Amino acid sequence: MSVLEVNNIYKSFGKTEVLKGIDFSLEQGEVLAIIGSSGSGKTTLLRCLNFLETPQKGTIKVNDNLIFDAEGPKYSDDEIRLNRLHFGLVFQQFNLFPQYDVLQNVTLAPTLLKKGTEEEIETSARAIIESVGLSDRITHYPCELSGGQQQRVAIARALALHPDILCFDEPTSALDPELTGEVLKVIKELKTKKTTMIVVTHEIEFAKEVADKVIFMADGVIVEQGTPEDVIVNPKNERTQ
Repeated sequence: MSVLEVNNIYKSFGKTEVLKGIDFSLEQGEVLAIIGSSGSGKTTLLRCLNFLETPQKGTIKVNDNLIFDAEGPKYSDDEIRLNRLHFGLVFQQFNLFPQYDVLQNVTLAPTLLKKGTEEEIETSARAIIESVGLSDRITHYPCELSGGQQQRVAIARALALHPDILCFDEPTSALDPELTGEVLKVIKELKTKKTTMIVVTHEIEFAKEVADKVIFMADGVIVEQGTPEDVIVNPKNERTQ
C-alpha cells in the first residue's frame, strides 16, 4: 500500500495552467526528489499537497484514505487543518518565529494542537533537536544561528508533528555550499530512519545519491520519472537529457 497517491492534479492561476495532470505514488520510507527548471510547477505541487493551494482537478490519498477530491464537497477549515497534518513542510526561507528560541519554535505547534502533555512535548522536541545536531543551541534565537542551523531548526519543527510525509521546498537554495552540506547531511540521516520524504531540489548529485525515485518536471507536467539511474544517469526524454 502506498503512503501517498497523487492522481491527475491540475492547478491554474487565472488563465495560467501551472500543473497539468500530475500522477505519482510514494511508498513508506521512500525519498522522492523532484527536479526541473524554475517555473515548472515543483513548488506549486508541494503547496497543493500541503493544502496551501487548492487544485481544480485531481485526488490525493494518504495511507489509502482519500484526503482530497476536487470533485467532492468543499472542505471545511477544520478538515483542511487535519489533512495538512499528514505533511510536514520545510520552506526555502526557514520562516522561524524570531521571538522564540529553538526549543520554543519546535514545541509551539504540538503545544497548540495539544499533542501531549507539556513534559511529553518538550521531551520529544529535545530528542528531535538533538537528532539534527542542535542540542547546544537549544536556547538560542534565530538571529543567533547560521542559515544552516536555522534550516535544521525548521526541519526539527516539521518533524515535531510526526507527519506521514516530510516535504522540502529547495531547502538549500538560500545557503552557501558549506551550510548546504549541513542540511543535506540531516536529510541523509532521516533517510536512514526510513522517513518518507519529498525533496524539491536543484542539487542533482544529492538527488542521485539519496532519492529512491526522481521526477523531472517541465511546463507543469512530469516529463520523466523513475529511479535516479533512469532519470539522471540514463534519461530517455530529450528535455531531461
